[in-house]
Amino acid sequence: MSTDKPTKIETRLTHAGRRPQDHYGAVNPPVYHASTIVKPSLDAWEAAHKPGFTGYIYGRNGTPTTRAFETAMAEIYGAEDAVAVSSGMAAIAVAMTALTKAGDHVLVTDSAYFPCRKFCDGVLKKYGVATSYYDPTIGAGIAGLIRPETRLIVTESPGSLTFEMQDIPAIVAAAHAQGVKVMTDNTWATALYFNPLDHGVDVVVEAATKYISGHSDVMIGLVAGRGPDTPLLRQTARLLGNCSGPDDLYLAQRGLRTMAVRLARNQANGLALARWLQGRPEVARVLHPALPDHPGHAIWRRDFTGASGLFGVVLHPVARPALAALLDGLTLFGMGASWGGFESLILPADPRALRSATTWDMPGPLLRIHAGLEDPDDLIADLEAGFDRLARAGT
Repeated sequence: MSTDKPTKIETRLTHAGRRPQDHYGAVNPPVYHASTIVKPSLDAWEAAHKPGFTGYIYGRNGTPTTRAFETAMAEIYGAEDAVAVSSGMAAIAVAMTALTKAGDHVLVTDSAYFPCRKFCDGVLKKYGVATSYYDPTIGAGIAGLIRPETRLIVTESPGSLTFEMQDIPAIVAAAHAQGVKVMTDNTWATALYFNPLDHGVDVVVEAATKYISGHSDVMIGLVAGRGPDTPLLRQTARLLGNCSGPDDLYLAQRGLRTMAVRLARNQANGLALARWLQGRPEVARVLHPALPDHPGHAIWRRDFTGASGLFGVVLHPVARPALAALLDGLTLFGMGASWGGFESLILPADPRALRSATTWDMPGPLLRIHAGLEDPDDLIADLEAGFDRLARAGT
């Protein structure tokens, strides 16, 4: 067998971070439940506190379970380092804290995950970091928004809830020309369908809670990076006491091994639903970057190799009782936050109050849909019955 590392990401997802020979031949790395890690001698204790120590000293700083997941994710992203933290929101907070200081300015896409905005407008503002929001479709025009004190640009493509595509390479070029770092939330695509680091991004964050774990039972986040600031990510996570639990780390590793086949199904189901919804009279607009009529479709085709199962649909204006009739009677779509699991979800959303640099002026309600792993015909039948209820409630 060749000793060269595999280049296909599906293969890396299957093998990265696993070393059966280190665990008596066990295919999966074991779970280490550990806080205290003892040393056999004074020499060993002192060695563990010297620079360059690569072993284990305390559970919060990592165990073999932690290292297996982090090593896998660093290899999959081609990162210099990857750090596991407690949630996707923790990944955002750790990365932004690591890369900013008092007096700095950050630019954040107006379509960002809403808790990211709350972190910027609350915690970062409290510690002297200013935030401005920008139109997610600005592309190279972001150069005109960069100030002398701008330290970081935050991107998310497609955007949360409204699915605008961002021209990441153009933003990176404009940012790096002025010495500014770029961070991308890559939860929608995962490394399977888009690797921001390969497009010049400095730091990528991902809610591994979602597609990596894949079963709606884990809370875990990931921060990965390239470049001279990468060591700050781990240092900041550790100083904040932010770490992942052993069972979540184990389950996230297990999820990695099937992510490629799951996401292929999520993608197929999502496109099947999106295309069917385009033909419904109740629907004003479908927000899916892989559809040719999406405003950002050309960027998606250029930079991405696939789509996940998450997309949006805007209905024509409808009274709340009729919307409730549609949603309340669904049997296969749960109404809940998060996504990326095996099950389908649907969630009403109103982006109007979440914008400051742009406006959301669609008059009808927005629904965010996650296509799970069910048979698409069954999902379509569930939605069709919902639209029938909506029509009856509107008469």
